[in-house]
Amino acid sequence: MEQFQLYFQNDLNVLSAKLNLFSIYNDFGTAYCSLLLFLEKAFFMHYCICTVSIAPLRSSSADKSEMVSQVLFGETVEMLLKKGNWAKVRCTWDNYVGWMDYKQLQPIDEGVVHQLPSYALELCQPAMTDDHFQPLLLGSTLPSFDGLRFSIGLKKYSYSGQVITPQIGQSTPELIIKIARKYLFAPYLWGGRSPFGIDCSGLTQTVYKMAGIQLLRDASQQVTQGKSIDFIELSQVADLAYFENKKGRITHVGIILPDNQILHASGRVRIDRLDHYGIFNIDKNRYTHKLRIIKRYIADVPYQNTEKEVKIPENQASMF
Repeated sequence: MEQFQLYFQNDLNVLSAKLNLFSIYNDFGTAYCSLLLFLEKAFFMHYCICTVSIAPLRSSSADKSEMVSQVLFGETVEMLLKKGNWAKVRCTWDNYVGWMDYKQLQPIDEGVVHQLPSYALELCQPAMTDDHFQPLLLGSTLPSFDGLRFSIGLKKYSYSGQVITPQIGQSTPELIIKIARKYLFAPYLWGGRSPFGIDCSGLTQTVYKMAGIQLLRDASQQVTQGKSIDFIELSQVADLAYFENKKGRITHVGIILPDNQILHASGRVRIDRLDHYGIFNIDKNRYTHKLRIIKRYIADVPYQNTEKEVKIPENQASMF
């Protein structure tokens, strides 16, 4: 069984191990095929799901390395490399690559990745299992949620908080703004994606994700998506405004609100004034960010500024 030694080493490179596996096929013929297919399924589960409330995604395989992003409960990743207790992963939502503590992940079948997602709408609400409570934060994913329960592997959870299941093509400016306002006053955190700490592009990505729109992770990546709006006067509510630094690099993004306002993460998630020049910080009484471009990611529809009746999908009718 020395041929299987690679499976059990601390350092596991999925690609090289698969090549090794195919060479074993050639060496030993079909007699070992059933066993090898079983081992491949057991040890090369390419996909994993986050089973903790929130997990850091780091730049390298060390706890002291930079946190470049976060993975929320229920979000899925593709495992690229295993190194001791660390896994190099690619997030399935935005293809962002980083390192995670493997103990915070659970292997899953690929089919789970493609299931229609539901998202938690409470700032923090526990899901209940047979033996513990699992805190779920705003934006957490509930796989195969049936209105009351969901499961990950053999573990079943019940969840009584508000949930949204986005429908393709049904995103509206009203929906995006209502979700975005839930993050108001959340502290700024580099790489953060939760109401307990979030950065500017993490805010826009997570809000849009819950509305069913896929955005990349960083502001410099998100600006490559969507439809360009030539003038701020032509912008609509829920468009994203991008801002540049002195070197001309896109370094900030925010969500356009009614009445020439913008919701963005700067120190905390806050609302400031927006004009053709940029963001005017009310507290500092000066401009803090220079406007570069505005992008649109949903259909051109007028914003319905009403609190009494908002046209949203039926499954979201009780979310606010």
